[in-house]
Amino acid sequence: MATICSLCPRSQASEDTESCEPRAQRVATLSRMSFRPGAIRGAEPGTPGEIDYRLARRSLISEFKKGRLAQHEVCDAHPELRRAAQECSEATSMVCPICEDDHVVLVSYVFGPRLPAHGRCITSKAELRKLAKRSGEFACYVVEVCPSCSWNHLARTFLLNPARSA
Repeated sequence: MATICSLCPRSQASEDTESCEPRAQRVATLSRMSFRPGAIRGAEPGTPGEIDYRLARRSLISEFKKGRLAQHEVCDAHPELRRAAQECSEATSMVCPICEDDHVVLVSYVFGPRLPAHGRCITSKAELRKLAKRSGEFACYVVEVCPSCSWNHLARTFLLNPARSA
């Protein structure tokens, strides 16, 4: 009798074959993630482009409103991101979709050559334009954050170049 293991893709051809190892004993490895400009999928050097995360945002909010996610699971902003949201963010008119008490703010980080490995938090549009004039490729990550409940979500990413930041 042939059976197919529900825990892994290999099939067992006979009864005397040992079963697969349990899921808890398997070890998964994750590949390293980079925030460098080349890490943005589909990004070609020198070409403008933007990746928008609105669909992922809608899905997450929908799961929260259906009760499948708890507030502590979605309101998990890092303390440094919360500090940046209070000190150097851009105000918006969007009300937080989780707590509905406060407006979300946008925090922008730029990664690229001759910048710290943790990126640089952008405080103004002028600073963004100044970085765009420098040589090298820079990636900008815009995160929306609620200062009240700590909800945060990556809003968009784009490669920074002089035409983009104008």
